[in-house]
Amino acid sequence: MNPLKKLLGQTAVYGLSTIVGRFLNYLLVPLYTYRFSTAEYGVVTELFAYVTFLSVLLTYGMETAFFRFSEKKVDKDAVYSISLISLTVSSILFLVVGCFLSGKIANLIEYYRHPEYVKWFVFIITFDTLTAIPFARLRQQNNAKRFVFIKLVNIGINIGLNLFFILVCPRLFGTEANLIYSPSIGVGYIFISLLIASLITALMLIPNVIKIKWTFNMVLFREMLVYALPLLVAGLAGMVNETFDRILLKYFLPDGVNKLSQIGIYGACYKIAVIMTIFIQTFRYAAEPFFFSHAKKDNAKSTYANVMKYFVIVCSFIFLATMLNMDIVKAFVGPAYREGLHIAPILLLANLFLGVFMNLSIWYKLSGNTGYGALLTIIGAIITIVLNIWWIPIFGYTGAAWATLVCYFLITVLSYIIGQIKYPIEYDLKSMFLYLSLALALYFGSKLMKNEKEGFRLVLNNLLLIVFIVIAIVSEKNKIFKISNEN
Repeated sequence: MNPLKKLLGQTAVYGLSTIVGRFLNYLLVPLYTYRFSTAEYGVVTELFAYVTFLSVLLTYGMETAFFRFSEKKVDKDAVYSISLISLTVSSILFLVVGCFLSGKIANLIEYYRHPEYVKWFVFIITFDTLTAIPFARLRQQNNAKRFVFIKLVNIGINIGLNLFFILVCPRLFGTEANLIYSPSIGVGYIFISLLIASLITALMLIPNVIKIKWTFNMVLFREMLVYALPLLVAGLAGMVNETFDRILLKYFLPDGVNKLSQIGIYGACYKIAVIMTIFIQTFRYAAEPFFFSHAKKDNAKSTYANVMKYFVIVCSFIFLATMLNMDIVKAFVGPAYREGLHIAPILLLANLFLGVFMNLSIWYKLSGNTGYGALLTIIGAIITIVLNIWWIPIFGYTGAAWATLVCYFLITVLSYIIGQIKYPIEYDLKSMFLYLSLALALYFGSKLMKNEKEGFRLVLNNLLLIVFIVIAIVSEKNKIFKISNEN
């Protein structure tokens, strides 16, 4: 099969769970932002920021190591068994220690009245970590149907419970507490819903665990660990780039403002960029195993270059479609949160460069130079921390948004420069630059119509979007046909 068509097909299949799931979870944002105050949603935003760090720490690069060594080693079952045993042991240790220290951790992050939040998240992270390798195995085996089915069940349970606790229960029980519902829990029901969904997902994957031959080769484990640990450093630094701003806001916003409220506004408006994030995450699920399996092909580098160009085209389209339809998109967050909508284009562009950076990362993953990945993301983390500490006290959460964009842009440029030395790929920089510039030009052109009536403005904006689509199709039609024939 044409490798680009194969990648597109896999992206579409994995995207069923990712896109549908993220979109449905995105639809929970109106529920949260219309139902809870900005300060209450700030609690949700901050706690999930901590969770991302712990999730990366507990998987410590073993997921990517599993893909890498499954391609290198004949005995794929041994690689699976080692990965699974390693994460199971570390997860159980984390569960015990986390529950024991939950009270002290709650005090440390200033949630004195809610130590139960910490315990709930300890279990959520544990269950999610235990499912990481079984899900990776399904991807490695191209068993997309089961992967998608389990993901959709998880999503359905989580969303269903959110709706039940936040919408249905208050109407059924009012302000009266009972065995099923207590109004005092409030945003805690978001965490309880996720906990139940994570537990059921872990139970559904048990057949994928008990059917294997359990072995543990210490030599192979050390090889995998050496490969994985730089990815752990890179992952942690990456989480600094992605979510640390939501933690720093609490400590560096100027005095006199409701800090949790500002975090809530920032977190809700960050969700505007979720469409870009959905595509990038979906693409990553399919691309990582695709890139590894395609590495030995003669035209591998040419394929990677074409993938990058079309990735940038799609991301530019997503940026433009979101911003040109902001009159509609803004309805997804409550009125109290819309003061932060000006950060949406900044964060969309930031996520676009994050996606490009993820594409570029193939050079150090394929060449085994994962230390460079760690170095690049550490540099990004330093940039993120410095800029946030500098700009948040001056510009508030707007400074945090700009820090994110600057960080991703700089590490993308650095990755490209080093990659061209270590694993040169002839990317079509001219085309990528032109498509991104076209998207930006059309967006800024649309800003000239800000005084038009909303309906008329939407029509004109979507005509601009059609202009982008037509130019892309006309420009790439012959090139796609040529690539298809070559492969």
